[in-house]
Amino acid sequence: MGPITSIAVFLTIWWTVLFAVLPLGNRTHHEERIPVPGGGDPGSPVNPNLKRKFITTTWVSAVVFIALMATIHFGLIRLPPMPANY
Repeated sequence: MGPITSIAVFLTIWWTVLFAVLPLGNRTHHEERIPVPGGGDPGSPVNPNLKRKFITTTWVSAVVFIALMATIHFGLIRLPPMPANY
């Protein structure tokens, strides 16, 4: 797998993991019984902790990516060869 394909695969894994990590640990304004500032949605998170979630997403994605690359490298999954002439 080339470097451009590897970057594309990592970014795809990263976005997928991000959407899995985003709802974890959120408390909404409704659950905390805090008034919503500016007339927002009561289901919005009080403190989304985005920096922490981006860091968590990055290391989880790295682990998944390394596992995928090891699986491909050791031949547990064989990718079909790309044709030389497009």
